[in-house]
Amino acid sequence: MSHEEFFEEEIPVLVLVDEEGVEHEFELLAELEIDDATYRVLVPLLAEEDEESDELEVIILKVVYDEEGNEFLSDIEDDEEWEKVADAWQELMESEEF
Repeated sequence: MSHEEFFEEEIPVLVLVDEEGVEHEFELLAELEIDDATYRVLVPLLAEEDEESDELEVIILKVVYDEEGNEFLSDIEDDEEWEKVADAWQELMESEEF
């Protein structure tokens, strides 16, 4: 197996820039479609130092678009919306056995 083939099978990596302009890399675990909205489930791409913790630090962001149609990822502000998305992710994890 060549080096390039190996990379094609890896989980997609997204680079997000925060308010301070700092880049953060995330692995895209899943994309959820709920009520005509799209949400992305991300995991920070960190050095795997914390072996004691089995808990995966998961971040769920909503895909939104500006007037020009550019795609952005936004925090989920609404509590009800957050609960719906978190429940859908929980069901997916249980069914897919992540």
